[in-house]
Order: sequence, then C-alpha cells, then structure tokens
Amino acid sequence: MQDITTVKCLVWDLDNTLWQGTLLEDGEVVLPDEIRAVITTLDERGILQAVASKNDHDHAWGQLEKLGVAEYFVHPRIGWNPKSGSVRDIAEQLNFALKTIAFIDDQPAERAEVEHHLPEVRCYRAEEALELTGRPEFSPVTTADSRRRREMYQAGFRREAARQDFTGADEEFLRTLDLVMTIRRAADEDLARVEELTLRTSQMNATGVHYGDAELRALLADPDHEVLVIALSDRFGDHGAVGIVLLERLPGVWHLKLLATSCRVVSFGAGAVILRWLTDRAAAAGVHLAADFRRTERNRMMEVAYRFAGFTGDACPCAAAVTGPDRDGIELLHIEPVRQEPPTTMRLDAPDLAVPAVPAEASHG
Repeated sequence: MQDITTVKCLVWDLDNTLWQGTLLEDGEVVLPDEIRAVITTLDERGILQAVASKNDHDHAWGQLEKLGVAEYFVHPRIGWNPKSGSVRDIAEQLNFALKTIAFIDDQPAERAEVEHHLPEVRCYRAEEALELTGRPEFSPVTTADSRRRREMYQAGFRREAARQDFTGADEEFLRTLDLVMTIRRAADEDLARVEELTLRTSQMNATGVHYGDAELRALLADPDHEVLVIALSDRFGDHGAVGIVLLERLPGVWHLKLLATSCRVVSFGAGAVILRWLTDRAAAAGVHLAADFRRTERNRMMEVAYRFAGFTGDACPCAAAVTGPDRDGIELLHIEPVRQEPPTTMRLDAPDLAVPAVPAEASHG
C-alpha cells in the first residue's frame, strides 16, 4: 500500500534541483517561475521547507536571498556534510518523525545515501518537483493556522534563541513570555484544524485515533460532548490552535476521549496545564475523570503527562459506564479529582464546563 502520510517538511537540494545551474561553477543560477510557484504553494499548505545542499553557506544563502525565497526555508543545512546527516538534523530540530520528511535532489547518489541511512524519508528526483503539489502526501487539509505555520515556527526559533540567552530557571523564563492559553468550544470553522491535529500530532496524542469531519460534527451537535480547541499566544506571536480535547459527559464521570497537543508547545507544559484544568473542573462538578490512552511508538511523553497529573491505570470504578465493546488496545486511566491551583507560568482563559454547550443545530434557532 502506498504511504500517504502527510509530508510535514520538504528538504530541497539547491544545484539543478531548486535552481537551474551549479552555483560554484556557473556563478549565476536561475529559479524557474514554476519552482517558485511550488515553493509558495507548499508554504500556503503549511508544509515547511528546508535546504540540504553541498555548497558554501554564505554564497548559497545569499543567492536564496537574492532570488527572494530565503524566507521560505527553515533550518538550512548548507555545507559539505553528508546529506543524510543534514536531513536528520532538520528533522530533529523540527521535532518531526522521519516518515514525515521528504527530500528532493537531482543526484541519484545523494538520494541513495539518504535512502540508505534514513529509509523512512521519502526521496524524489528533481524532475518530479513540479508534480509534488499534485501528490496526496503534499495535499493536506489547509486551515488558517496551516497557512501561517512557517511564520509560527520562525517565531518559535526566535523564542528558543531568547531561551538560550536567559540565565534563570525554565519556569522563570516561561513567565517572561506572557503566555496566554485559551480553551474554547469549537465552531464549524475550527473542524478542519481539529481534524488536522488528530492526524498530525503524534508525540502528544493520547490515543492516535483520527476523528474525521463527520464524526467531529456529530460530537459538536451532541450536548453530552465537548469539542474544545486550545490556542496559545505569547510576546513573540500567536501559536495558533495547538491542541484539542474531546470530552464526553456521563452520569458521575467525565470521559476524556482524546487529548492531543502540538509538539511545538511541549516545552511550555501545555498538556499538563490542560490536564490540571480538566481535573479541577471535574472536581468542581463532583464527577470522576477517566481518560483513554493507547501507547504508540511516539507518545511516551503523553503517558508521562498523564501519570504526572495523577492518572493511574488501576481499576476504574466508572469503567462500566465508559468502556465499550471495541476498545482496540485503548486502556482507561482515571483520577479521583481534587481542586487544582491555577498555572503559574501562563494566564488561562477557559469556559465553564458546568454549563453544557449549546448544540450546533440549536444555536441557530
């Protein structure tokens, strides 16, 4: 079966791939309008782009600036190291799984070197560049956030630079960011981003279950369910929608079906803040809190967040009300909620879960 996992980052070679010509030999190179269109289209779709090129860094980067496309590339790796090392470094810097990285190069030997050392990375011939925007792996559902993804990552790089310059403790640094977390009930226009988060998040995804548009709309219209969108902002900019919560209200228990947050906000402790808020709200409502969790290859950090928040895998007294016949490897974690103090590193703006949401259909009448 063809792998149609969405590409999160395309890594470009430069000579005779991104541009026509060899920079060190020809001096001047040409960026075809058709390639420029591919760059801008992928950027609008929220697919990040990087460079792995064997060239003199200052010369090559200056050429990208001269051509007016330097701003589109994150974490450029231009030098004389093996390209597999450059691609791996880009993936690590972005915190992306290798299977979400693509690499394009005109040289068969370079593609073979990357394929040998990084078999999960998808490699493409330079001749295929103009076809990329028509391929399913480069055609994710686009949202307002995805169209600003590069800008949000670049703000993140500036934020990380400020962190490196800060001499105090991490918690003190977070307080300097003026972080604001907003938790709100999803609207119709949010569903594309919510669905995207269930697909794209892997490290901080409690179950790995994908919820499609029809399922999300059904939950949105059900007064027993909450579909919550988490957004984050700070003094460096807006992170956009960075997390989702799918919560079912049952008699005596709230069932957290899915918690997923972007890997971009792991360092801010976003998952822990959300779990503490849910625990506090459940305690205020006098109900038990149970959560679905299924181990995947990459979500160990989410399990740690649940355990650190006090969730256990011990027998849940509300299991009969929560579990169904088809759990597909999903275990049930639970906590007996107690009231929680508000976060000290950010301001939290959240709805009152004691007041059920108005179903989408009813909200118009």
